[in-house]
Amino acid sequence: MLVRAGRWVGPGLGLLQCSQQLKHSAWLAPAPHRLNSGLPVNIGVLFVPQQEAWVVERMGKFHRILEPGLNFLIPLLDRIHYVQSLKEIVINVPQQSAVTLDNVTLQIDGVLYLWVMDPYKASYGVEDPEYAVTQLAQTTMRSELGKLSLDRVFRERESLNANIVDAINQASDCWGIRCPRYEIKDIHVPPHVKESMQMQVEAERRKRATVLESEGTWESAINVAEGQKQAQILASEAEEAEQINKAAGKASAMLVKARAKAEAIQLLAAALAQQHGNAAASLSVAEQYVSAFSKLAKDSNTILLPANTGDVTNMVAQPRSMQFPLSSPMALVPSRP
Repeated sequence: MLVRAGRWVGPGLGLLQCSQQLKHSAWLAPAPHRLNSGLPVNIGVLFVPQQEAWVVERMGKFHRILEPGLNFLIPLLDRIHYVQSLKEIVINVPQQSAVTLDNVTLQIDGVLYLWVMDPYKASYGVEDPEYAVTQLAQTTMRSELGKLSLDRVFRERESLNANIVDAINQASDCWGIRCPRYEIKDIHVPPHVKESMQMQVEAERRKRATVLESEGTWESAINVAEGQKQAQILASEAEEAEQINKAAGKASAMLVKARAKAEAIQLLAAALAQQHGNAAASLSVAEQYVSAFSKLAKDSNTILLPANTGDVTNMVAQPRSMQFPLSSPMALVPSRP
């Protein structure tokens, strides 16, 4: 209890205790209160413990608040009527039912943290501070839950706690109490609503799985197409480079062959221009004729032969007759002595 000994001492004590018991018995789960050994007795010299404030009345009227440490009072005239604890106190808020914006009934409970900031207001501002703050927390909780749908209740628990703390602090300022925080412990959903939520979660998970699978297939198809595109580009570039290299090789080969043939013609022309060059040319033609004539029947059974096949001299004379017109310009070149 915030007011450990916050009860009047006198004839009305029994009536006040009965009212307190009726209030606490109406709760479903009453908050545990600290053990109370009774009010301190005024013997003139008193020692107040740390983090406690003793409210003193003189002849039934508020006199002063005793601070921790050594204090002196007048016996019989001064009487300690309230003992306030200045420590942070934890109160279990009983479970209550509340209806959300989408007409879902919830069972919700919480934990309330309190500080006594002003012992005078806590003693004389309200009869039972704990009960008043607890009731205020419950009503504020029902009011805030009525503004939210079921899905938002689970997502906005922090904002819900902050709104409850603000409402309690605004109302409890005149009571000398401050609420630093409020925490929701459990939110109980009806069984049929819980089943619907579970089905919704499973459907959402299946939807996400389907979407992820389709996105994976889409990305895979794109990657395969991109790979094939790059492969075709690289293959065409490689084929182009190969054709260019082949063409360059053929051109180089043709140039080399042409240069070799030109050099051979130059060497042949120089050899024919020498003495006895015609005779050597005739001998070479005759040898080639005999060699080619010997291979005629090897590749095919059908061959065409001239009428004078046996006349080697005539056959050699025909190439020589073709040679002389070609070599006629060289006849102008004077022969060596």
